[in-house]
Formats: sequence, C-alpha cells, structure tokens
Amino acid sequence: MKKISFILFLIFLSANIFAQEENYQYKVKVGDMAPDFEMSLTSGEKVNLSSLKGKVVMLQFTASWCGVCRREMPYIEKQIWKKHKDNPDFALYGIDREEPVETVLKFAKATGVTYPIGLDPDAGIFHTYAEEGAGITRNIIIDKEGKIVMLTRLFKMEEFNEMVKVIDSLLEK
Repeated sequence: MKKISFILFLIFLSANIFAQEENYQYKVKVGDMAPDFEMSLTSGEKVNLSSLKGKVVMLQFTASWCGVCRREMPYIEKQIWKKHKDNPDFALYGIDREEPVETVLKFAKATGVTYPIGLDPDAGIFHTYAEEGAGITRNIIIDKEGKIVMLTRLFKMEEFNEMVKVIDSLLEK
C-alpha cells in the first residue's frame, strides 16, 4: 500500500511540475487572441500588432541583461529570421524590456541579430502578456488569424526546435 501511495504521489508531483512549467507565468494562453499593442522600433518606426493580421508573427521578449536571451537570439537569427525574413506572410519582432534605445542597439550588435527589435520602456507590452515578476526570455507564436499557437519560456533546444516546426508549418498553410 505504501508503494502505491508513493507512486501516486510521484505521479501527482510530476503532473504539478509539468503544469507549472507549461504555465510559464503567462497571462495569455494558447488559443487566445493575441492582445494588441503599439511599439516603437529602434529605427523609430511604429508597429501595431493588429496591423500584422494575416501574417505568422513571432514575438521574442528580451533584454540585454538576460544571459539566456543572449544564448537564444543567434539561434532565432539563423534558424528562423534568415529562413523567413523575405516571406511576406511572416513577421518577427524582438521586444526589449525596460532599456533605452542606445542599449538595445548595442545589444543587437553584440548578439549579431538583424531582426527588428521594439522598445518596451515601461514593460507595458510585456505585462500585457506575462505576470508581474515573470522572467524572460519568452516567445509567442501567433497565427495568421491573430491567435496564440505557442508560448515558450527560457531556451530549451527541444522546445526551440518545436517552435521552428510550428512556424514552418503555419507558413506552409
């Protein structure tokens, strides 16, 4: 009986850890319409998420002080951005949290990314999608209808590879 109780406890614990991991402190969930926002890019251009409807959109929340972001961004550049940047049905935006444009430009240069990066000086965009105190890096994949289809957190190669497959699949439709 003790063995069965112990096994049930382990199953319960595993399920709860998995559920917490899948939550990632997001305010949104897969299947939700992505909340609209406006942001300024480092170039000064303004972008509204709603203006991107009809495209597959990847949002990558980042900051220069985030070591995991620095590790992930070259993969995004090589495996997603370079592959799809000329596709009119795709948009990718890094969204830098709470840093001035000068810092963001140095950060982009240091990581070697060429995809556009937007500014989120007060973390307002970030907090539309994630809870107060939630960390970065995190990615949100949005389909052509504006629905969230994938949420990631941190940089795990298996999850990243799955995200690449999701983007590729959405662009084949």
